[in-house]
Amino acid sequence: MTEVIPAAKPIIGDEEREAVDRVLRSGMIAGGPEVAAFESEFGVQVAGGWQCVAVNSGTSGSHLGLLAAGVGQGDEVIVPSFTFAATANSVALTGATPVFADIEPETFCLDPAAVEAAITPRTKGIMPVHLYGHPANMTALNALAQKHGIAIYEDAAQAHGAQWQGQSVGTFGEFGMFSLYPTKNMTSGEGGMVSCHDAEFARRVQLLRNQGMERRYENEVVGFNARMTDVHAAIGRVQLTKLAGWTQQRQSNAKFFDENLEGVVIPVVVPGAVHVYHQYTIRVVDQDRDAFAARLLELGVGTGVYYPIPNHRLPSFNLTLDLPQTESAAKEVLSLPVHPSLSSADLEKIVTAINSLTKAGVR
Repeated sequence: MTEVIPAAKPIIGDEEREAVDRVLRSGMIAGGPEVAAFESEFGVQVAGGWQCVAVNSGTSGSHLGLLAAGVGQGDEVIVPSFTFAATANSVALTGATPVFADIEPETFCLDPAAVEAAITPRTKGIMPVHLYGHPANMTALNALAQKHGIAIYEDAAQAHGAQWQGQSVGTFGEFGMFSLYPTKNMTSGEGGMVSCHDAEFARRVQLLRNQGMERRYENEVVGFNARMTDVHAAIGRVQLTKLAGWTQQRQSNAKFFDENLEGVVIPVVVPGAVHVYHQYTIRVVDQDRDAFAARLLELGVGTGVYYPIPNHRLPSFNLTLDLPQTESAAKEVLSLPVHPSLSSADLEKIVTAINSLTKAGVR
């Protein structure tokens, strides 16, 4: 059987294991000093110095951030349909309505023109997704938000360290959310981080994650149990020290693909954008994408299709909308392995497999 290069590969080493053991030996397993240290370090290294609040998942981060921003029943938040369902789910969970807008074909991120067309008197905010690690056009989206008096909420789940015009993603609006799921550019085992535009906003998120209380048994609001444990934070702290090096390796791997792949549409990096390549996502055109992926697997190259069903067509939303760029991307995208564990031989194998198939013309 051909050994398969995995599409994603979490990197967990001895340092992470030692960090977990340190916490277990301490007896402080729930939220404690590790969480506080992780929040501070993440804010400095990833979120432009913003105050951060650790939670138990990226979805919780978006959900609590939206609630802290006052989003609720009767509001609308404009989101892309071409993303993971958690983006729209987090809006719907507040009681608000996710309004789906189309994407730019080059970056797979929200199209500002489509966003403006979707704005109504009920629009509370815009939630761009920095998809695959490429930042959305925050210059244009911020201008729209200011023009119409609405807010920006960032889904940076896949974009740790990405920048737009020199500014870190997660620092353009009221809050940003970063996922720490195992397949992301760094992980805490499971978890999320909310970057907050001021201390009062951070306090609201802190209340919401901890049953609505800052002091024990003095519940100020109705809240959730969405805390991060010290075990998870300890893993995240170690991973954070490696993030910059891993990002450079992802960018180096992407550069190799850029220079050597043939017959597919490679990712675009817009001038002024720093792409962190959570995924290296190509378009397979003039061929059957799924057949192409199946043949790559036979040749030992794992891939991922993110996302084959646009959110607006999922049974949970089931809307009939005209989003042509979204539909096109859903049919054509294919994400290749780009993770830091790839060897030079792996990179050569991936390129050779793809170029052989494009020349052969898989149908």
